[in-house]
Amino acid sequence: MNIFNAFGLGAITALGITAMSLQPAAAWEPTKPVEFIVPAGTGGGADQMARTLQGIIAKHSLMSTQLVVINKSGGAGGEGFLDVKNSKANPHKIVITLSNLFTTPLATGIPFNWKDLTPVAMLALDEFVLWVNAEKPYKTAQEYVTAIKAAPDGTFKMGGTGSKQEDQIITVAFEKAIGKKLTYIPYKGGGEVAVQLVGGHVDSTVNNPIEAVSQWRGDKVRPLCVFDDKTLPYTDKILGDLSWSSVPTCKSAGVDVEYLMLRGIFMPPGVSAEQVAYFVDLFKKVRETPEWQQLMKDGAFNPTFMAGPEFVSWLEGSEKNHKALMQEAGFIAGN
Repeated sequence: MNIFNAFGLGAITALGITAMSLQPAAAWEPTKPVEFIVPAGTGGGADQMARTLQGIIAKHSLMSTQLVVINKSGGAGGEGFLDVKNSKANPHKIVITLSNLFTTPLATGIPFNWKDLTPVAMLALDEFVLWVNAEKPYKTAQEYVTAIKAAPDGTFKMGGTGSKQEDQIITVAFEKAIGKKLTYIPYKGGGEVAVQLVGGHVDSTVNNPIEAVSQWRGDKVRPLCVFDDKTLPYTDKILGDLSWSSVPTCKSAGVDVEYLMLRGIFMPPGVSAEQVAYFVDLFKKVRETPEWQQLMKDGAFNPTFMAGPEFVSWLEGSEKNHKALMQEAGFIAGN
């Protein structure tokens, strides 16, 4: 029997529509490789985190497509930010951000603000540590500060990533706290900064933990203090009996400076709430993996996670704080 004759074509069409409407709509997911922009150089904290995320997602098959890491560090990261800003409504592009999200537009005047992007999630907050070469005699931050104070201004060299960014902001705050000037030497990425300290080309750095942990493990560099209000909770041994929890706060050493840095994910403007939700869910799954937990330990991260309105509120407050720090340091373009 011809089913079209039995029910009528219109009835079949209606039945088909009804059946379709009862099916849950398929959630959005990428249909091609996703570009993962790193607005910083290779070897630094953002680059290492991005490549770790790439590896975790591939290993655990958390995406049906590939995540492709692309470094765009030009203009203190401005190249990467502008690329994502100009990729309106493209859900196949994400960017990992550090605090140059705030500092780069203030320092360079490029036409960019974090509100030009779509916030996805805070993955973690990153610490900063004052490091010296392990062959130097300074065992504590107090001993290093004493040596700086005994020398003419500019004698001691501080290495850091970029100019008028987080590392130099911390250096200026450090100078004000101890009442002496250092010579700040900028490099392209945190990996290069660590190499320069090992080579004795600078006297100290303010690298993130993950950027210098391998050199510490190899007894090439020494952490003197952490720029946080409390000691780090991680007790896994790194060198002998020393762990991240062994590193005192800079404040306890008489250097009243605190600074934490964002490690967050953003998308281009104009993407849908469903597309954002996909990546929020993706990174929640990443956080549950043993590899991510190990990264948090190795890099001594503060593992705070935020998304949605809570993350936006945090971003608004952090933008104000960075503007105040940049103004105080004289780093705002045109000032």
